[in-house]
Amino acid sequence: MAKKKEVSVEEKLRALYDLQLIDSRIDEIRNVRGELPLEVDDLQDEVTGLNTRISNLSEDVSNLETDINNKKLAIEESITLMKKYEEQQKNVRNNREFDSLAKETEYQELEIQLSEKRIKEFQVKIEQKNEVIATTKEKLDKQQVHLDHKKAELNSILKETEKEEKLLLDKSKEFSASIDNHLLTAYTRIRNKVKNGLAVVSIERGASGGSFFTIPPQIQLEIANRKKITIDEHSGRILIDADLAAEEKQKIDSLFA
Repeated sequence: MAKKKEVSVEEKLRALYDLQLIDSRIDEIRNVRGELPLEVDDLQDEVTGLNTRISNLSEDVSNLETDINNKKLAIEESITLMKKYEEQQKNVRNNREFDSLAKETEYQELEIQLSEKRIKEFQVKIEQKNEVIATTKEKLDKQQVHLDHKKAELNSILKETEKEEKLLLDKSKEFSASIDNHLLTAYTRIRNKVKNGLAVVSIERGASGGSFFTIPPQIQLEIANRKKITIDEHSGRILIDADLAAEEKQKIDSLFA
């Protein structure tokens, strides 16, 4: 069985920094999009909510119109009954029957008055709801225009960066596969912890590119020797020397040129 080739610390550092450069490019692309995807989602939710509100209000208006029609039918029914009672009063045999029919007629008159009152109440509610529908539609139209504009803006950015981002994501997976799990886990943990996503930084003018604290000359020499992985005690980032960083940057730039 062939012995697995041992990867040197320098090779690990180069692979890590390559991955960092690729992931940083992905971060830059996503930073260009900024809050746009969230803005689009929020606007979409608001437009959906406004449409639902209009739909519910329109249903309320429809139900109120049905109630009005039912009350009008009830009025017609009461009028028909009153005419019937008036005809029956002409043929009564005694005062008791006359009074009974008079009470029925009076009851129907009250029913008509009550139905007319309800109709007016329903009409007022319809008017109020139609006003709310009108203002909601006005707001919806504005937000829809705003949403369409933001969507177009986002789609334009996505169209410009989609191909590059896919290539970078594929390369990120490819480079990640070449790094041992322990180191990759540490890299991911640092990246998630720091604000700018920089887990691997170079020494710049004697200071860490992550914390800008001065690195002692002895540690700088150890980093330049590339014999062990050094962590910046202030920022927790992995440190590399400037020459290695420049070489790998040139390599990655050529790869994506």
